[in-house]
Amino acid sequence: MGWTAYGQTKSVQGILKDDKNRIVAGATVRLTSKLDSMTTGSNMAGIFTFDKIKADTFKIIVSNLGFERFEKEFGFPEGTEKYMIPSLTLQQNAQMLEEVVVDGVPTVVVKGDTLEYTMKDLKLRDGSVAEDALKKLQGVEVDKDGNVTAQGETVQRVRINGKDFFGGDVKTATQNLPANIIQKMQIIDDYGEMANITGNKDGESEKVLNIQIDPKYNKGYATTLRAGYGTEDRYQATGSWMGLREGEQISVLGNLNNTNAPLFDFNTTGGGARRRQGGGGRRGGGMFGGSDGLTKIGSIGLNYRKDFSEKLTMYGSYSYSHTNNTTLSEKYQNNTLPEIQQIDSVLTNSNTIGGSHRFEANVEWKPTDKDYIKISPQFGYDDGDATTLSNSVTYRTAAFNNSQDQNTLANSTAPRFGISGLYNRKLNDKGRNVFVNMNYNNAKTVKDQNAILDRLLADPNNADSSLSSIYEKTILESNNKSWNAGASLNYTEPLSDKGRLELTYDFNKNKYDNANFQQGFDRDGNLIAEDPKLNFDYNYDYSFSTHKVGANYLYNGDKITYSIGAAAQPSQLRGEAISSGLIVPIHRNNMNWMPIARFEYKFSRQANISVNYSGTPNEPSVTQILPFDMSTNRTSIVVGNAALNPEFSHQLNVRFRKNDFQKGNNFFAFVRAGLTNNKIVSLNKSYFDDLVDYQTGKTNSTLISETRYLNETTDKPFNVSSFYHYGKSLKEKTYNIMLMGGVTYNKNIGYLSTTKDDNIGQKNIARNIIFNQGLMFRYNPSENLEINPGVRYQYTHTENSLTGRTTNVSSWTPNLIGSVNITKSTIFGADLSKSFYNGYNISSNPFIINTYLEQKLLKDQRGTIRLQAFDLLNQQTNIAQTVTEAMITDSRTNRLGRYFMLSFTFKLQKFAMGNPQEDNRSHGGMRRPRM
Repeated sequence: MGWTAYGQTKSVQGILKDDKNRIVAGATVRLTSKLDSMTTGSNMAGIFTFDKIKADTFKIIVSNLGFERFEKEFGFPEGTEKYMIPSLTLQQNAQMLEEVVVDGVPTVVVKGDTLEYTMKDLKLRDGSVAEDALKKLQGVEVDKDGNVTAQGETVQRVRINGKDFFGGDVKTATQNLPANIIQKMQIIDDYGEMANITGNKDGESEKVLNIQIDPKYNKGYATTLRAGYGTEDRYQATGSWMGLREGEQISVLGNLNNTNAPLFDFNTTGGGARRRQGGGGRRGGGMFGGSDGLTKIGSIGLNYRKDFSEKLTMYGSYSYSHTNNTTLSEKYQNNTLPEIQQIDSVLTNSNTIGGSHRFEANVEWKPTDKDYIKISPQFGYDDGDATTLSNSVTYRTAAFNNSQDQNTLANSTAPRFGISGLYNRKLNDKGRNVFVNMNYNNAKTVKDQNAILDRLLADPNNADSSLSSIYEKTILESNNKSWNAGASLNYTEPLSDKGRLELTYDFNKNKYDNANFQQGFDRDGNLIAEDPKLNFDYNYDYSFSTHKVGANYLYNGDKITYSIGAAAQPSQLRGEAISSGLIVPIHRNNMNWMPIARFEYKFSRQANISVNYSGTPNEPSVTQILPFDMSTNRTSIVVGNAALNPEFSHQLNVRFRKNDFQKGNNFFAFVRAGLTNNKIVSLNKSYFDDLVDYQTGKTNSTLISETRYLNETTDKPFNVSSFYHYGKSLKEKTYNIMLMGGVTYNKNIGYLSTTKDDNIGQKNIARNIIFNQGLMFRYNPSENLEINPGVRYQYTHTENSLTGRTTNVSSWTPNLIGSVNITKSTIFGADLSKSFYNGYNISSNPFIINTYLEQKLLKDQRGTIRLQAFDLLNQQTNIAQTVTEAMITDSRTNRLGRYFMLSFTFKLQKFAMGNPQEDNRSHGGMRRPRM
């Protein structure tokens, strides 16, 4: 496969303007004919140029966010080889806010649900990647693990030139894509394919990052190779190659390291053609990798895109990763119980080894100007072996109760498959439209688990007596299957120039078919056949189906946009659970009525407020609904409830944005409130029961933890969260100040008891308030110097109504990130942060120092030698607090500690229109040391 252009004979030049005779810069311009296919971009004067054209007649196609698509055919006048096209006028999209122009350059553009940033003015150092550029954008933050938040919300997926890149994997794109070939970055509130095609928004949005490659670099390649070795036997080897040519892009990435640097996030799933609501086909929680513990990683991946024509595009990716993670954790659990204080101290050592495969593809076809079809198949496969060793000590009313050792070995395989598709048909040019989409996803998990429990018991009535013991070994086999299928139909009828009627129907079904078989053994390996708690054979098969029918009126005015209507959603829960001939039916019918409400008001081009309501039903999980004791040991019991009703969650979001980019001001805020009907809550019991030690035959009184589930019908749990961000840029972005923060309030409900036969318990209302505040400052006078000091503060207050107990914890984290060019080719950088934790039962105040010295060398500074030091004081750790209605848990986990590494990086870029480093724009700034 070649990545070069062929010689041609003719040239075309033109200029782009909008309907107000203003220059349009940065638009994507494409020329096609029977013999030609080439793409470029309009420069800052709005001019575009094509050289070496073969055909006499051709078509010019112009696209740019905020403007209607332009398409027109042209022909060379007879006897001419250079054709100057008269000005082409682009019509602005009526659904977009007008762009904001700063000093004649569209640095920040506000368009409807999109904030668009051009890269021209960013001071990025040579060798920077997309992540370095993101750190300089107002309202965008990148944490030390590479997670991206925009306007206070997590960026869920990433696209390149409007298409998912490696299935939407955010870090894969931001940490590997060269920044100097990027033209724009767009932060989008994405409401799904239907909204993108028809403009009809439904449900909640998710933050999506779209990275637009500069059209003049769409012919060529960029490659990076890096190798490093350090103390503690730390190593790193990475390689990437991206090739681009007309209508085609291919990327290959590889990674091998033991420095906790994953290449792919396998919890990310591409957008596909329909947003799935759960069930089969979705990968479970993170199985491997992550920042906690120590991880060895090997990964490789391929991403490919091909535009076969104006009507047909295909893109997709394959990723594989093998990980070996070891995590040490320490937990201090303060249980919420009536009239009793119970404390658990738990130490855990876990090791997980496994592999993950992910394949995703998309085919987009436009057979006519009125029809659009998209098909998206997906496949994945996970396998893993996990070993977990834990030791816990329990105290009740300050007296020792028991100590327990648990050893669990488990291996599992989890294949999954999914496919989604959509069809859109424009029935006329006035807005009459039909949109249909569907999905099917299938997943299966096969798991074998070997667990050993060994508990030493104190006599609660005689503290001086010798310790007794409980020992048991269980072998569990489980085969869990699930699938999800759904389809929706949307019909839009125009009623006026600004109003239209929308009719919707949505069907969704989640199906679960699970089987579990377990046997229990004593110390000598003898089967304990007489104990039903250790020996069971369960089968449970149930489904949850919903039908949603709605109608609403949509109005799209110059200042006001709103949607108002109503929907009815019946739901059905059907199935049965089977154990030893006992059949328990699961049968529920529910009806939910909900408003359809969305409102937006535009105060000006740069200020708007939006309000959105959505409602979602949630079925009980397998664990919550299975009406049998399905536990791996007799001291920790979980029993589901076949009588559970589905939940229904209400969500209200309010967003406000006011920007004045000419003056360097940026402000946005949101408030999100949620309330749940029929909330599924836990009944947590802690009581003494007589258990037999099957080795000695002795009966011992031991502490039992039991969890059951029920619907909360007399009270409604709810939560409210808020966030704001204010940014100020001064002196041509030399100085940047950012102030951000928010408040979160949670009202959780649970039931607690210390009596074995109590299946009601006492209600506990756990109220939790979290206050966050941050102040950041950036000084960036040139590409040779950047200093970023800042501080973050968090305060958490928790109170429980049942016990009257309150807890207060807080943390301060000042930090300083900076870099300086000692010489033109020598760079020194450092990243310092100090944490001060107050009120935690597990305390540590780590001071983390990362630093590096970097030397550029070779022609065009293609080579880099870096000496880096990670966690100089060897204090890296992770402290967190988790609050539920039944427990407050303080935890500490190990993280990668101190090491030094020497690495060499080689980068090579070659593009038909010249290399980015030859541009006259600045590339400066700080890049966090990558360990």
